[in-house]
Amino acid sequence: MERLSRSTTLPASVARPTYDRAALRPGIVHIGLGAFHRAHQAVYTQRALAASFGPWGIVAVNLRSPEPVEALEAQDGLYSVVVRGSDGDAAEVIGATVDWVCAARDSEKVLAYLANPEIRVVTLTVSEKAYGLHPATGGLDLAHPAIAADLAHPHAPTGVLGFLVEGLALRRAAGVSPFTVLCCDNLPSNGRIVRRLVLDMAGRRDPDLARWIADKGSFPCSMVDRIVPAATEATRSLAETLIGARDSLALETEPFLQWVIEDDFVCGRPAWEAGGAIFASDVEPYEKMKLRLLNGSHTLIAHLGLLHGLEYVRDVMAVPELVDQVRRHMKAVVPTLDPVAGIDLDEYQRQLLERFANPAIAHRNIQIAMDCSQKLPQRIFAAAVEALAAGDAAAEFAHVVALWIAVVRKRMDCDDPRREEILAAASSLDPSDPSAAFLAIPGLFPPELVAARGWRDRVNDELEALASTSSRNNP
Repeated sequence: MERLSRSTTLPASVARPTYDRAALRPGIVHIGLGAFHRAHQAVYTQRALAASFGPWGIVAVNLRSPEPVEALEAQDGLYSVVVRGSDGDAAEVIGATVDWVCAARDSEKVLAYLANPEIRVVTLTVSEKAYGLHPATGGLDLAHPAIAADLAHPHAPTGVLGFLVEGLALRRAAGVSPFTVLCCDNLPSNGRIVRRLVLDMAGRRDPDLARWIADKGSFPCSMVDRIVPAATEATRSLAETLIGARDSLALETEPFLQWVIEDDFVCGRPAWEAGGAIFASDVEPYEKMKLRLLNGSHTLIAHLGLLHGLEYVRDVMAVPELVDQVRRHMKAVVPTLDPVAGIDLDEYQRQLLERFANPAIAHRNIQIAMDCSQKLPQRIFAAAVEALAAGDAAAEFAHVVALWIAVVRKRMDCDDPRREEILAAASSLDPSDPSAAFLAIPGLFPPELVAARGWRDRVNDELEALASTSSRNNP
C-alpha cells in the first residue's frame, strides 16, 4: 500500500484540510514534535485555518530525535489522527505543518525560523523535565545538562530555553519584535514559569536582553487536555484501514479535547477559538482543576495498575474497588480547587471517569508513571499542602505517595530524571519510618509535608497496609 502523501486519494469518510496548503505560510514554531502536539495544537490550528485562513502554518521542531521529522518529510507534512469513541473510529488527516526540523541536526535552521519576523508564536510541548526547573528554588537548575551547555555556548543552543533565548536575542539585534511563547506543558502557571526561566537565562548572558524580553515579550498561560496514548502497530494498522494509506505517524486519541489560553499575544495569533479553544483572562483555575483532577487521578490510576499488574488505564477502570479509590481521590481534590467559570465539577468528574474507562484507548500505565519527580509536585503535593492547611488529613494524597513508593520498591526501577536518588531511597528501608528516605530526597517534597508528622505517619500507615495486602495476595 502507498504511503500517505499529498497525492493520496483519501476515502470520502476521512476529514482532511479544506484550506489551500500550497498558500499556507509559516507563522508558528512548535518545539516538541510528539504525539500530543500532533493530536492537540495542530488539530486546533487546522480548524482555525479552515475557519479563518491566514499565515499560521506550523514549523515543527524536534530537539533531538530525527525520526518524526524524517517521517513528516516522507509524507509531505501529513499524518492521520484516529479518534476512538463509543460510536466508533474516525480518521482525520492533518496538514497544518509546513516545515519540519531536527534541532540536533540543523540548529541554524531552527534559529533562522525563530529570528524570522513572520514567526509570531512559539508553542511548546517538551515535557516538564526539559525546562531545567530547579525543584527547590523554582529557578534554573544550573546542573541540568541542557541549561549548563546553553549557558556555556549561548549561540549554539541544544535545549528549549537556549533556543528561545537565542532566538529572542537574534530578533532584538535585528529590530524585530519578540514572538509570543505559549507553553502547553503540564506545569502550574506554565507561562509564568517559562517567563521566569527565560529571563533568568537571558539575564545571565545580557541583562539588557532580559529587560527587553520582560518589557516587550509575552508568555501566556494555557491548559491543555486530551488523552493521547503512545502509538502502536495496532494504531498504524487501524489508520491504514481507515485512510487507505500507510502512515508511520498515525496516532489514536479520544474524542474529548480542550485548550484554555490566556489571551495575551504581542503580535497576533490564529483564530484557535474557531476550533473550540477558550480564551480567558485567568487560566489558573482551569490549570489547577485539570492538573489535580485529571493528571493527579491519572497518577493514582497508573500506580494502582502497576501494583496490581494491570497494563492499561482502562484495565484499572474495569475493577470496581479500584474505581472507588479514584472517586475518593477526586472527592478529596475538589475542596482544594477554585471556582471555574462554566464548569460543573460534578459533571467534570463524571466525564473523567468515562474518559478513563474508554475501552478503545490503550493508555499504558507505565507511560503515565514516567517522570514522577517532575509530576507529583503539581499533581499531588500542592493539593496535599492546601488540604493540610485547611485542617484536612490529606489521606488520599498520602495514599498516592505510598503507592508511588510501593511501586518503585516493587520494581526497583523507574524512568525518571532523578532515578538514582529515588532508587537509593528505595534501597534504604527503615521499618520504623519507611517513607523517611523518600521524604529526604532534596527539594522533592514541599517542606510543609516533610514537617507534617501526622501526614508522614499516614504515608507510613498506607505503606504498611499495601505491604500487608501484597503479602496476603502472594503468600
